[in-house]
This record gives sequence, structure tokens and C-alpha cells, in this order.
Amino acid sequence: MTLTIEHLTKRFQDFLAVDDLNFVAEQGEIFGLIGQNGAGKTTTFRMILNLLAPSSGIIKWADASVHTLDRDMIGYLPEERGLYPKMPVEEQLMFFGRLRGCSKAVLKAQIDDWLERFRLSDKRRALTETLSKGNQQKVQLITSLIHKPHLLILDEPFSGLDPVNAGLLKDAIVSLKNQGTVIIFSSHRMDHVEELCDHICLLKNGKSLFTGAIVDLKKQYGKINLTVRGPFAETELLKLPGVISVLKDKDMYRLLLSAEDDARPIFQTLTKDGFIERFSLDYLSLEELFKRKVASGHA
Repeated sequence: MTLTIEHLTKRFQDFLAVDDLNFVAEQGEIFGLIGQNGAGKTTTFRMILNLLAPSSGIIKWADASVHTLDRDMIGYLPEERGLYPKMPVEEQLMFFGRLRGCSKAVLKAQIDDWLERFRLSDKRRALTETLSKGNQQKVQLITSLIHKPHLLILDEPFSGLDPVNAGLLKDAIVSLKNQGTVIIFSSHRMDHVEELCDHICLLKNGKSLFTGAIVDLKKQYGKINLTVRGPFAETELLKLPGVISVLKDKDMYRLLLSAEDDARPIFQTLTKDGFIERFSLDYLSLEELFKRKVASGHA
């Protein structure tokens, strides 16, 4: 199954929230929809979920409208929590699972499994309002996937999670991906996006600045991140041709180059007196690329 967005546009009177958006999310893929606040991500999610009607464009699931997909086969984790604070955790999960058409017998096993996986077994009878922010987020996530959706939309799923719990969530997301779920993922944490997503769409003011594989975005700029370790001075490195900036990081220096081709003459210069401990050339991180794209607005 595939989710296809074609020329999707949403206008609120004079405000263009989503502008001619196009992308495809394949079965068993994690697709990242990223951008600053107000970029159009949540509006896009709401159109996919049929909570908002597009001004124009098409949203397809396989070869039909996404709205022909059984609603019980969609999972959605909103950025804002939607839990009942006075309801115990286990009862809450049973309630949301039943809303999705799952039987009590199936849900019982699912709930036990997910509570154990997310280390919440001792909280099953606790009122939701008594849980920490991170544990509430884990309960919210379970409600969005306990019915084993075919399409799962995750909006800022790592909010409030410490590194250990974030790791548990990543494992759960990858497990669903491997089972064939189409996952649309949004986060301001570019390290999470880079680690999890196969393809991304980078939005600014409702318009796509880039859609495709992360590695293809990186190749647009080339390998211009250079890390060196050796008996160098920052002032010496700054004078090298092609070096834009130098940042000292503990016992290393991180150099930003004008172009990938600048690396070879720099290597020849730095090694003219013999061995150096480290010379490592790499692409910009997704966070660095995000800042460049959003700041410049160049497609």
C-alpha cells in the first residue's frame, strides 16, 4: 500500500497553509515531514485524516481516495495529548482499542505486550494524570498503534521522552515499519529524523523545498564537513584556501569548506610534514542542511 499526495493545497481565506504539495510514502517506509512551526505539517496531517478538506489536490491510498481506507486502520499521535486524566492506564488503552474495533481478548494480550515493552507494567492501574510527562507520552503512543494500523501518523512523538524511553519508541517505530506500516513522521529533532526516515519532505510556509532521500539532499552540498586532529592552530586552519569557518571541539577542529574539492589541497598542506591523527570528510548533518534550506528558502 502507498500514500500518495498530489498537488495538495489548503487555503484559509487569504492564507495559503499548504501550497501544491507532492510526495509518496511507500509501504514499510518512514517518511519525514519536517519544517518550522507553521510550515503546514499539521494542516497536511489533518487533510490526510479527513479532518480538513483540501482546497485542491488529491490524497490517495493505493489507487483510491485515502478516505476509502477503514478509519480503524489509521493511527494518529497528535502533538497535543488527548488522554483522559482520571482514567487508569489499562482502562484507557482498552477504551481506545475498542473504539478502533478490536476485541477485548485481542486487546488484553496487546496491552500486556505494550506495557511490558514500554516498561509501564507497574503503572497499569495508575491514573493517567499521576504519570510523568514521558510516561503519558508512551501511553498516548500505545493508543495510536495498539490496533496495528496500516497508516500511522506521528507528530512530535519524542516530546517529553528521555534518551532511554526515546530508544524504546524508536524500536517500536522500526518494528511497525518492518511489518509494512506506512509511517509519516514529524519532529523538530533532526537527529531522530535522520536516524529513522527513508525519505523526507522539507516544508517552509506550506511549500516543499526538498522531497526525496536524505542522502540526495546531502549530495546537493557535497562533503564539506571536515574534521581534523593534529598539531594545528585555529588561525592557521582559517587561512587555508576554501575554509569558511573553524570550530574547536575538544581535541579536534571542525572545518566548514566552500566545496568538497577544497579537501584535497587542504590534506596535502596539512600532511606535508608527515602523519596527522585524523582527517575525516563528511556530508553536512540533516540539522545543518535544515538550517541552510529554511534560512535561504532555496529549493
